[in-house]
Amino acid sequence: MARPEVTGRKIALPDVADNADAFTISEFCTRHRISVPLFYKNRKQMPRTFNIGTRVLISKEAAAAWRREREQAAQRVA
Repeated sequence: MARPEVTGRKIALPDVADNADAFTISEFCTRHRISVPLFYKNRKQMPRTFNIGTRVLISKEAAAAWRREREQAAQRVA
């Protein structure tokens, strides 16, 4: 079978647990369909993070608050 990079087919994204209390940066980006570089480029506009050892995580509540802020900002513009 041909590799995805040869065929141009997208690789299936891993499932992120919906009931997780915190997400890694990668999981958050996958869940919200943004790239990790975009996350870091717009770091000041992204949700609050916290560290557990060397891991950087985003709480479920911070992600929900970020989504609400983005939705409100979109409504103000429209």
